[in-house]
Amino acid sequence: MSKRIEAKGVNVHYGDFLAVEDVTMTIEPNTVTAFIGPSGCGKTTFLRSLNRMIETIPGGRVSGEILMDGENTLAPGIDPVSVRADVGMVFQRPNPFPTMSIFDNVVAGLKLNGIKNKKRLEEVAEEALRGANLWEEVKDRLSRPGAGLSGGQQQRLCIARAIAVKPAVILMDEPASALDPISTLAIEDLVAEIKHEYTVVIVTHNMQQASRVSDNTAFFNIAGIGKPGKLIEMNSTQKIFSNPDKKSTEDYISGRFG
Repeated sequence: MSKRIEAKGVNVHYGDFLAVEDVTMTIEPNTVTAFIGPSGCGKTTFLRSLNRMIETIPGGRVSGEILMDGENTLAPGIDPVSVRADVGMVFQRPNPFPTMSIFDNVVAGLKLNGIKNKKRLEEVAEEALRGANLWEEVKDRLSRPGAGLSGGQQQRLCIARAIAVKPAVILMDEPASALDPISTLAIEDLVAEIKHEYTVVIVTHNMQQASRVSDNTAFFNIAGIGKPGKLIEMNSTQKIFSNPDKKSTEDYISGRFG
């Protein structure tokens, strides 16, 4: 069940450094939202605040409110681990567990949650691999190492691992930047499919990719070195790419800077 995300006045600090300042946005369920902007503008930092990964970095802290279907995930007493169980993450480079089989990679999260029933694990593994459009390619070699797959297959394996635990939200940090064009297209097709079950947020430097895969786009920018990243505007992808409200958005999309 996908969830609605509301960020209200979110600031992200690393020690004394303010990395992202005063971000307020709403991300609707069953949509793909793209974060775009120049390097260092806070896209990935803000993305990682949505599942409380910032707190795993020494000195990292987030203030403001991040609501998932109305519940503030930053509130005292909320377990960050439970937040991360609800918000899956796919990283820039495929990161399957290198010593694990394809099957064990997919069900790793379930085993961590204490699920040991072999039939149940097999059912979930097949469902997740089908959901990641990988089942037909690996169904006869589930016991082989996940690291033996191609880069594009490894990334889809990581997506299968993320969706196996049934999160509500899937965050993707430039999931196709290390892949060839054919594998990139496979990931983009997959993003379009999984939004029917999940809320998807994707960071990308690829303007064409953002325009192809997302329903809404948020443009982040930075005023200069040492300045915090800020959300400049957010709107439907069609409007952002055809008639943005801010000149800096238009300049970035048209390639005049960034």
